[in-house]
Amino acid sequence: MKEYRVQSVLGPLFKLLEACFDLLVPIVVASIIDKGIGGPDRPHTVRMFLILIALGFIGLICSVTAQYFSAKAATGFAKNLRAALFTRIQRMSFTELDKAGASTLLTRMTSDINQVQSGVNLLLRLFLRSPFIVFGSLIMAFTIDGSLALIFAVTIAILFAVVFALTLISIPLYRRNQTALDRVFLTVKENLAGVRVIRAFRREQSEIKAFHEKNDALCKSQLFVGRISGLINPLTFVIINIAVILLIRSGAVKVDNGTLTEGQIVALYNYMSQILVELIKLANLIITATRSLACAGRIRDILNAPLPDECAGADNATVEPEYRVSFENAALCYSGALENSLEGIDLKVRPGQTVGIIGATGSGKSSLVSLIPRFYPCTEGVVRVDGRDVKSYGERELRSKIGFVRQKSELFKGSVRDNLKWGDPDADDEALTDALRRAQVLDVINEKGGLDAIVEQEGRNLSGGQKQRLSIARALVSNPEILILDDSSSALDFATDAALRKAIASLPSSPTVFIVSQRTSSLMHADIILLLNDGRPAAIGTHDQLMESCPEYRELYYLQFPEKKSVKGGAAAV
Repeated sequence: MKEYRVQSVLGPLFKLLEACFDLLVPIVVASIIDKGIGGPDRPHTVRMFLILIALGFIGLICSVTAQYFSAKAATGFAKNLRAALFTRIQRMSFTELDKAGASTLLTRMTSDINQVQSGVNLLLRLFLRSPFIVFGSLIMAFTIDGSLALIFAVTIAILFAVVFALTLISIPLYRRNQTALDRVFLTVKENLAGVRVIRAFRREQSEIKAFHEKNDALCKSQLFVGRISGLINPLTFVIINIAVILLIRSGAVKVDNGTLTEGQIVALYNYMSQILVELIKLANLIITATRSLACAGRIRDILNAPLPDECAGADNATVEPEYRVSFENAALCYSGALENSLEGIDLKVRPGQTVGIIGATGSGKSSLVSLIPRFYPCTEGVVRVDGRDVKSYGERELRSKIGFVRQKSELFKGSVRDNLKWGDPDADDEALTDALRRAQVLDVINEKGGLDAIVEQEGRNLSGGQKQRLSIARALVSNPEILILDDSSSALDFATDAALRKAIASLPSSPTVFIVSQRTSSLMHADIILLLNDGRPAAIGTHDQLMESCPEYRELYYLQFPEKKSVKGGAAAV
C-alpha cells in the first residue's frame, strides 16, 4: 500500500471528522428539548435546527470524501497485490506449482484478493470511526451523568467480549470455507478441460453428482460459519436493548427527582443508539476482516513460497566444455513421493549430438528432460550444461540456451506471429517463416492467412498435429543450443516426422537435440539412445548396438515393425 499512503491516512481522518460531528448531534438535540421546546426561547430551536442541518451536511461531505479515499486505496492495493501474486506464480518452480495446484492459485488470484480488498476498504472506513464513536459516546455520557455512564461501560465490555469470542471461532471456519471453494473450483476446471473425455465415456451424471457433493459441502460449511457470524447482530441488539431499558428506567427516576433533564435523557438514549449502530458496523467489519485475514494467509503462503533462484548454489566443479549436457548419477524424487522417479542416470552428450529417450509409459522420460532446464531440481547427483551445474545458473541464463516443446502443445490467443515471438521477441518475419518451414507447417499457416492468422485460445482452431508443429516452430525461433522435443511429434505421420527430423538436423546452429518418443522410427538416427525402465537406465547405445545387445529394445522395435521380424526369421530359416 506504499503508493496509497496519503489515501490511507485521509480516509480514516475524514471518518473521524464525521464521527466528531455525529457526537455533537445528541448535545444539540438535548439543547433543543430543554431550552427550545421546554422553555420560552423559540428562536433557540430554529438556531439549533440550522446547526443540525449544518452538522449533517458537513458530515455527509466528510463521509463521501472518506469513502472515495478508502475505495481508491483498497482498489489500488488489490491491483498491486494481484500483480505481485501473478508475478510470484510466474516465477514459482514446478514443484511449488504442483503442491499448490491450478485451482487454488486461481481462487487466490480472484476470490481471496476480492475478500482482502473488501476487508481493507471496511478497515479504512470503520476501524477508527466505530471505536471512536463507541468510546466517544461513553465519554460524553460521563459528562452528562457518571452513574448512568456506568451502564454504558458495562454494556461495551460485554459486547466486546461477545464479538471477540465469536471472531476467534470464525477465523478457522473461514479458512475451511476457502478450502472447500478450492475443491469446487477444481471440479469445475477439470470438467471444462475434459468435457470431451467426460462425454466420450458417458460420465456426465457421475460428474454432476460429484460436483453437487462438493457444492453441498461448501454450502454446509458456509451456512455453519454464517450462523455463528449471524449471532453477532441479534446478541448485540439484545444486550443494547437491555442496556436501554436500564438507562430509561434509571433516567426516569433521576428526571423525577430533578437530577437530570428530559433533554439529557434523550441525549443519553441517542448515545446508546449510536453505540448500537457502530457496534453492528464493527461486528460486520470484524466478520469481513476475519474472512479477509483467512484469505490473506492463503495469499501469503504463495508469496512466501521459495523461488528456484533462491535455491541456486555455487558450482565449484571443474568445467568440462566438451560436453553440452551431462548427467552424473542424477536422481529425482517428486515432492511427497515415497520413492525416486529417476535414479542412476549417467549420460554425457557432446554439442550437436542427438539423444533419443525411449521407454514404457511412466518410465520417467519427461522427468529426465525436465532436469535440464531445472523445471525440477535433481534430488541426487548433478546435471550440467556446458560443464556447469544447472543449479548455479540463473533461470533466465539457463533457459535462454534451451528450446523446450512439451507433450501437450500450449498455444495462446493471438496471431501466429505473436505465438512464434515467444521464442524471440526480436525475430523478423523471415526468421519466423524459416521456423515454420522447418517445422513442416508453413503451407498450413499460409492457407489460414500467414503470420497474421488468428490462433484461438489453446489453439482450438488447429488440429493436434498443427499445434505440435507450431509449438516446434516457436522453439526453433529462439535458435537454441539445446532443443528438447518431449514426445512432441506423436500426432504427426511418419513422412512428416521424418521431414521434420531432417530439417532439424540441417539447422546451421547444430543444436544438441533430445527427442522423447515412443516410436523407434523417430530415434533410429540418434547418436545415443537411452532406454528407461522404471526410472532407471536399462541400456544406452546406438540403434544398431541396442538391436544386438538389448532384448527389451529389440522387442519394442519388432512390436512396431513386425514385418522386419518376419523377414529376419525367414532369412534365418533359409
